[in-house]
Amino acid sequence: MINESLAFHLNVQFLAVNIMRVFVNGYGSIGSRIASFLQDDPEIDVVGVGKYSPDAGVDRAVSSGLDVYVPHGSISKFKGKAAGDIQSALNMADIVIDASPGGQGLRNKEVYKKHDVGVIYQGGESAFGSESVSSFIFNSRVNYDEALGRRDAIQGSCNVTGLGRIIEPLRERYTNDIKRLDITLIRRWADIEQTSKSFPDTIQLTPNPHHADDARVYLGDEIPLYVRSVKVPTRQMHLHIMDIRFQGEAPSTDDIHRLFAAEKGVAVLHGAADTKQIRDFANTMKYNFTDTNMVHIHTEMSASRGDTVQIAYSDDQTGIVIPENHMLLQAMMLQRPYKDAVRHTESLFHMEQRKHILERHFAPA
Repeated sequence: MINESLAFHLNVQFLAVNIMRVFVNGYGSIGSRIASFLQDDPEIDVVGVGKYSPDAGVDRAVSSGLDVYVPHGSISKFKGKAAGDIQSALNMADIVIDASPGGQGLRNKEVYKKHDVGVIYQGGESAFGSESVSSFIFNSRVNYDEALGRRDAIQGSCNVTGLGRIIEPLRERYTNDIKRLDITLIRRWADIEQTSKSFPDTIQLTPNPHHADDARVYLGDEIPLYVRSVKVPTRQMHLHIMDIRFQGEAPSTDDIHRLFAAEKGVAVLHGAADTKQIRDFANTMKYNFTDTNMVHIHTEMSASRGDTVQIAYSDDQTGIVIPENHMLLQAMMLQRPYKDAVRHTESLFHMEQRKHILERHFAPA
């Protein structure tokens, strides 16, 4: 009798030469983006998307050629627009990307286990304690190989993903020279499409933000990491201010900029005075969404004095995690080597092209 683990790995090998059947459970800011890009992937059959409310998102999904699956007891509320219930979609899927609101993934966990499907949860879920949906938080820049063949994983939130894209190159270049990292996360209040969501005229303090604990899951504790977070009334990206303390004299800002100029998913920008300026320019690229899918170093905010380098970079909120989900999907289901996965993700997202266009537009005067 084949044990469950062996059976799963045999199934993964089978899928490597066939089409992956993916169900996206949730169709909000993350789910709609993921489903759109997966539809363009010839290796993937999008079974459909899960919807829990009969709102305008149902019509958008249907008009995009997606089947909509809903809770069994709510089918009549969708007035003939539902292709079936959530359970029927799970029966057809090889893996689920859970893009439901934070906390809903935990409630969905037992259903997924019952249907024996792989699951990718999003950053609104927890890796800790009784609320844990998975002990593994993914960041393709850090722990891609550890995701190979996994049954479950959490795709880190946008802020946690951005932290990995910046910290891992620093750690590789400067190894034991970094003494500590102090990071202030300035978080946006709502996503760009959430125009109906209002926010108050205040700066909200966030005690004990989860981001440091989440980042330590994949980074470890080699470098002391301190994170504080505030929330500001904007939809135009997040901003991270990072102080990098070195054991001795800090490198120059030019050295830091050269390091990130060679990084995928990081654009080094000059003269970008605010985050909306980047978003507005990204909109001229005419991609499916106004995303850059990356982080952006604001060079004028860089400084090197004594043992400390300070940098500031904006984080493309929802957009940054979409190619990460695609990388994680390949690791879990296909066990594809990292370089091959990067190449395939690039064929869909064209992030190198976006990086070059951004850096050319925001070039030194």
